[in-house]
Amino acid sequence: MKELEFTLSNGIRLAAHAYGNPEDPPVLLSHGGGQTRHSWGTTAEALSSKGWYAVAYDHRGHGDSAWSEDGDYNIDRFAEDQRELASRFRSPPALVGASLGGIAAMVAEGETSDTVFRAIVLVDIVPRMNPEGAMNIVRFMGTHVEEGFADLEEAADIIAQYTGRPRRKDVSGLRKNLRLDEDGRYRWHWDPNFFKERATPENFANADRLVVATRNIAIPMLLVRGQMSDLVTPELAEEFLQLVPHAHCVDVKDATHMVAGDRNDIFSQAVEGFLADLSSDVAT
Repeated sequence: MKELEFTLSNGIRLAAHAYGNPEDPPVLLSHGGGQTRHSWGTTAEALSSKGWYAVAYDHRGHGDSAWSEDGDYNIDRFAEDQRELASRFRSPPALVGASLGGIAAMVAEGETSDTVFRAIVLVDIVPRMNPEGAMNIVRFMGTHVEEGFADLEEAADIIAQYTGRPRRKDVSGLRKNLRLDEDGRYRWHWDPNFFKERATPENFANADRLVVATRNIAIPMLLVRGQMSDLVTPELAEEFLQLVPHAHCVDVKDATHMVAGDRNDIFSQAVEGFLADLSSDVAT
């Protein structure tokens, strides 16, 4: 793994990790809102072992990337960042986008006449989302935004309640997703202004806009859905497949909205298989 830093033309600085050989076909890994590039570590390693150059980056306002000076985090900002990141590779990368990363990809690819990506993998995100599931995400993200956590143990309790996974015994890994402030309290590793953009389901994403954008996408697409997701229901997944007839869908058993974290083995295999098919199509 290699540390990278991209300074974009808009002045924003984005931190990233790169896995594999830069001469290999590129894959850009774009995390969900409130997460960091570290959520892709296992998947990125798996992809690099299969001959892909996997680059996972922190969105603006997240992790070690710079915050928007004006506090603006509308979806166009994230889409613009993705477009420029994609242009930095030798050839258009495949894009794997979870939640926010997938929403930005729909806009980045669907609202331009240019081909930005080689293919798109949407991780438990579609143009129209279940409002109740979106509200659950908003409530979780709003937990302890200002006051933070007394220690990593308290943060682990909150995360376990949301994800439904067994509580971590070793909480040291949470330091990657939390920042320790001068007052000695841990807080989510993202700019609080980002949450203000998504404080209600209506602001989470404009469904009508995403529907139009997604209809314009002609490149290969895969939806990887958590079978127990409360954000992408089976009906909404089917609606997506009707919007994009050339797309495919994989359901991951025993996984919620946090697909890559819940069942990373199955998730990574699904992405690897999809990308392998891309290579086969080029070869033939």
